[in-house]
Amino acid sequence: MNQDNGTDLIPFSIDLTYEEARRRAEVVAALGPDWDPVAALRGEDEAYALLYSGLDAEQQRTYDMLVAAGVLPEDGPGRAAAH
Repeated sequence: MNQDNGTDLIPFSIDLTYEEARRRAEVVAALGPDWDPVAALRGEDEAYALLYSGLDAEQQRTYDMLVAAGVLPEDGPGRAAAH
């Protein structure tokens, strides 16, 4: 193959939309009928609150600095890190 000649290349593309939809359907099916997304999110919020509770003064300053920098999300509904 001549590496200096770009005409040897053949365009190739794949649309993964169908496969992604199938993968997501399989994930939801694997979760089963008893999975409650609201309860799962509530549990995550409770775990987050517990993780950052009871910090000493230095830990709280570090936490506040990381929140201000966007590394950690702010407390509250719909929180997400800026980066």
